[in-house]
Amino acid sequence: MITPKLVFSDFDGTLTLDDELRPEFFDVLSLLKNHDVPLVICTGRSKSWAHFLLTHFPQLDYVITEGGGVLTCVEEKEGRRLLKDILLVDESEVIRLEKAVIELKEKFPNIELSVDSFGRQTDRAIELSFLEDHPELDKEIRSFFKEKKINFSTSNVHMNFWCGDISKINSIRTFLKDYKRSSEEEIIFFGDSLNDESVFKELRHCVGVSNIEKVKDRFQYLPQTILEGKHNEGVLGVLNYLKSIFS
Repeated sequence: MITPKLVFSDFDGTLTLDDELRPEFFDVLSLLKNHDVPLVICTGRSKSWAHFLLTHFPQLDYVITEGGGVLTCVEEKEGRRLLKDILLVDESEVIRLEKAVIELKEKFPNIELSVDSFGRQTDRAIELSFLEDHPELDKEIRSFFKEKKINFSTSNVHMNFWCGDISKINSIRTFLKDYKRSSEEEIIFFGDSLNDESVFKELRHCVGVSNIEKVKDRFQYLPQTILEGKHNEGVLGVLNYLKSIFS
C-alpha cells in the first residue's frame, strides 16, 4: 500500500454504486482534496460526461473519457473555469470510425447505439442490455468488428468500439508524461470492469472494488489488490481503501 501522488479511477461501478452517484462519491472528492491528491476519472463514458463532471465538481480538473480517447481539462481564465478537449488518438482514426459506424448501421439496421453516442468523438457505444437481449446479433457484431479491424471492449453498461490505439493505460501514460509528471509507482488506479484490464496488466498499484468478483473469471489480468465484501462494493470500496491509506 502506497500513499499516492495521483489517483485514477474508473467511473461506472467504481465511483458509483448500483448505477447511482452516492454521498460517498463526495466523500472521496473531499478526502483527496484535503490531502492535495488529484483525482482523474478515467471512464468509457462520452466526453460530454467530462464536461458535466468538471462543471459540477470543482474538485476535479481532469477527466479522461471514451476509454482513453479524449482528455478534458480545466483552464482558468479571468476567474472562470474553461474546458479544453484534447484528442489522444490520430484524427484519421476518428474519420475511419465515422465510416465504420455508417457501415455498421447499414449491415445491422436494428442496432441501438447508446443514448450518449451523439456526444462521442473517438468511440461509439452499444447498450449492453441490447446485446444481452440479442445474443446472436452480439456474435455477428463482434465478427464485423474483427473483420474491419475495429477495437471493442465492454464496460458495466456498454460495448464500446473505436479505431486506433486507444486504451486507458495509454491515456494514463500520456497524462503522466505531459500533464502531471509523476511516475507509475506513485499512482493508484481503481477499477472493476473489463475495459480496465489494460491498466491492471501494466500498473502495479491497482485496486479492484469487490464487485469485480462478478466478472473476475473473464479477466486475463487482475488488479494487484481485490477488495472483499458488500461494504467494499463500488465507491464504498474506494472510500474505505483511501481512508486506510490516509488514516
